[in-house]
Amino acid sequence: MMSELRVIRRAHLSDQTSQSDGMSRRAAVSGDTVGSSALWMGETRVAPSTASQPHHHGRSETGIYVVSGTPAFSFRNEQGELVRLATAAGDYVYVPPHVPHIEENPSASTEAVVVIARTTQEAIVVNLHVL
Repeated sequence: MMSELRVIRRAHLSDQTSQSDGMSRRAAVSGDTVGSSALWMGETRVAPSTASQPHHHGRSETGIYVVSGTPAFSFRNEQGELVRLATAAGDYVYVPPHVPHIEENPSASTEAVVVIARTTQEAIVVNLHVL
């Protein structure tokens, strides 16, 4: 474990992390970038009029902070109903472990950017075929 603070500049984010179609994930704080053992943090960018494939993050709890754009997050509630959460810059989203979801950017012209923090250092992404 390192004993010094580190700055990870945007230009040094790593795209060597798990990906889902329709979005681009880049690691900032991870085992590979800073030697983290229990935390993963990075950013996700979703192009205009694009949606990710359904996926979940295994045992990780995930916190999402919306930096820009108006991304939406869809999942099935305990009754099996499809729920869509619309968000805007400044909003936070909590994704429990093993919950399948889709991230989408409904804007036709603006990229959506979010910061993600996970309770595992590894960026677990389990891509699915259906939500």
